[in-house]
Amino acid sequence: MEAVIAIFALLFVLFVAVGVYATVKVVGAAKRGVDRTINQARRTVEDHTLRAKSFTQFGPAGEIAQLRLKLRTSMRATQEALQAGVAEDESLKESLALFARLSGHGRELDDELKRLESEPDRATLAERLPSLRERTERVTSSADSLRWAARDRARRFADDDLDTLHAQIDLEAGALRHWTTADDPAQASSSWPQAPAAGSATAGQTWPETETPSSRAAEPPARPAITPPGPRPTYPWQKKPRPESTT
Repeated sequence: MEAVIAIFALLFVLFVAVGVYATVKVVGAAKRGVDRTINQARRTVEDHTLRAKSFTQFGPAGEIAQLRLKLRTSMRATQEALQAGVAEDESLKESLALFARLSGHGRELDDELKRLESEPDRATLAERLPSLRERTERVTSSADSLRWAARDRARRFADDDLDTLHAQIDLEAGALRHWTTADDPAQASSSWPQAPAAGSATAGQTWPETETPSSRAAEPPARPAITPPGPRPTYPWQKKPRPESTT
């Protein structure tokens, strides 16, 4: 009885532990989903704000907003392209690692541009704009290069697969059209003879010549494949055969 109670207690504890683990996993997944949604909404709002600033503000402030918008758009598009392609092409893992290093520089540049948006000294801001523009161009060009290389690789694989599929379909189509025609000599020799016309001299139907016993008898006998051996010649150096003993 005590063993049964211990087993039931152990099963209860196990079920409770599994329930707690499942609850924690569900709560964690829900929290990650909420955080992802909040971050996406925040990025969308910030992108719209930057786009509005780039159109409404003039001078260094408007150009900084344009640089931030360009940087964020390029980095996000490259990240999505690489993450979508790495599931099908394992060789993109190295490209994804390089992009992770590039993202560090991109985040640092974006933070610096964000701080300069509220800079009251417009003269100093105008002096720093050329270097900021150059850094943004270097980061975005590297991101664009990775993104387009990944897309070109995926398109190349798709073209190769399409060429192989096209060749296989051509072979299959040729095999499906390969039927035996009615004018095949082997088929024509085994077909039934045609009946003569009504005005022909022969009243009966002609049949192809077949081999009969009489025709086989009239044929000359076939030569043997091997000529029968004749008497062997004797030579002086051969021993004479001994006479058979009479005893």
